[in-house]
Amino acid sequence: GARPSAGWLVWLLSAWLCLLPLTLAAAAPAVELNELHVERADDGLYLSAQLHVQLPSVVEDALDKGIPVHFVVEADILRERWYWSDQKLVSARRYLRIAYQPLTRRWRLNVSSEPIVNTGLGVSLSQHYDSLAEVMAAVERIARWRIADAAALDEGGRQFLRFQFRLDVSQLPRTFRIGTVGPSDWAISVERRIELTPELGR
Repeated sequence: GARPSAGWLVWLLSAWLCLLPLTLAAAAPAVELNELHVERADDGLYLSAQLHVQLPSVVEDALDKGIPVHFVVEADILRERWYWSDQKLVSARRYLRIAYQPLTRRWRLNVSSEPIVNTGLGVSLSQHYDSLAEVMAAVERIARWRIADAAALDEGGRQFLRFQFRLDVSQLPRTFRIGTVGPSDWAISVERRIELTPELGR
């Protein structure tokens, strides 16, 4: 058959290059993990992290309508086993709930070590902020979160920290979960696995 002309190839390449920035922008992650480290003190293991969360417009719209949005932070310490799946030594969870309060025009953040259900806030720490940017800055920064007792790393063997931050879609109203909004619009999640140095365990 006839080979494509050079002009056609140039046009095709130009069209592809024009579309590339749009493709890259669409693929940009909604959340990035910029910093993550664990330190050991006399009373336990502490995790610190710095995230950058870019809320999709559908999430912001839900918040503006007074619908609470929940995030979950998970930290597991695993010991590698060649003969079986990794052994979980420590499992810590932090639950966050963001809600806009129209009457006061302020934002409320609840933080708890137990799941926060919309029917009740349970035992949680509550803080108020004047803007969504301020409350998200608080969500993005995890400072010296105590995830385990000091003895947790005394088990020996290669050990890893598995960290995850995600939006808890299960806490959304049913209409949002099965409505016209696609699941990808609510896909806010980042996970990282790092090896813990032997010095940390001593």
